[in-house]
Amino acid sequence: MTEVRSCFAIVTPGFEAVVAAELRALALADVVPVEGGVTFRADDAGLLATNLHVRAATRIVVRIAEFTAKSFAELERRAKPVKWGAYIGADRAAAFRVTCKKSRLYHSDAVAQRLARSLVAAVPRARVMDAGGDDEPTDEPKYPATDGINGEIVPFARELPRGAAQLFVVRFAHDVCTISADASGELLHRRGYRLATAKAPIRETIAAGCLLALGYDGSAPLVDPMCGAGTFAIEAALIARNIAPGINRSFACESWPGFDAAAARRARASARAAEREAPAAAIHASDRDAGAARATRANAERAGVARDIAVWDRTLSAIEPPAGAGLLVANPPYGARVGEGGDLRNLYAQLGNVARERLHGWRVALVSADQALDAQAKLGFAEVLRFSNGGIKVRLVATPPLQRAAR
Repeated sequence: MTEVRSCFAIVTPGFEAVVAAELRALALADVVPVEGGVTFRADDAGLLATNLHVRAATRIVVRIAEFTAKSFAELERRAKPVKWGAYIGADRAAAFRVTCKKSRLYHSDAVAQRLARSLVAAVPRARVMDAGGDDEPTDEPKYPATDGINGEIVPFARELPRGAAQLFVVRFAHDVCTISADASGELLHRRGYRLATAKAPIRETIAAGCLLALGYDGSAPLVDPMCGAGTFAIEAALIARNIAPGINRSFACESWPGFDAAAARRARASARAAEREAPAAAIHASDRDAGAARATRANAERAGVARDIAVWDRTLSAIEPPAGAGLLVANPPYGARVGEGGDLRNLYAQLGNVARERLHGWRVALVSADQALDAQAKLGFAEVLRFSNGGIKVRLVATPPLQRAAR
């Protein structure tokens, strides 16, 4: 039996309930949504399954220590018993990302340096890179770094590829220090397929979270008439075919000393065996920009779902929805980056006209930054959830099934 660990799924605020439902579907224990994430407990098999299957989480971490520290001396003393060696081997570097809020110890770099001393004392000749203190991390650690021989700050050669360092996420709040080991590695939205981009992209985890929040399960048709790089359509195809979003990548926890490699192999084999051959219903993606349609096709090919998505370069007014009631979902321009003014009002009005004319029985859902633009569609949108996309505060809004207009 492997250890059952206290875990935390970091999410884009607004998607806590969505990720909690995903974790419960995996039969994980003690699932509790909190602001900015979801707490749960899992053994090695559960931790690997979480990284493989959860579609809307940003990162999975394991809580390895929590204590109060009001001075650097106390911080070093309390960090000594931390079992660093359970999460980093001698052949791998470590990186710290520290944030400090409302605490006596407020200098993140100084906190990272003290914790680095503790780590290198516990793991001989370990090397420690400074990953900075940003709340939304990159996967490129900063330099210089700590030499594991003497713990001093020295220049560090840049021979390690991105993601090679084990990240430790440290948060100080009200003098309480919480140390977590990153179990994911690269952020989970990096599925590996979205190399071709288009204007105003939406992250894979956010697109998947929106689809799950709307109740999409692949049993009904889906149309995205402003597909951009195709993220909504591709994530829909992955859901419809029950393809684990992390199936084609590895995770940081797999390099931990003593991690159950056999459980990881079984989890991947089980995920592959559960995939469906094809979606149960049609998935259509289109965009008036031919370059966006090309990007969608290329990304879908990399994701292994090219045959599952019909892609066209066509205007909104030219869409031909498949038979049966389904879901139209779109991430239209907000006005902040791509378009503005009267053109946008006309676009939303046109969407409403097309929906009323051709989408009887369908639901329409948008990622929207402006209620005034929503109103132009005259479709009776209701808010599903709120979040930020690319630093812009937005809402996911949706209609009930559209009724045929009375004549």
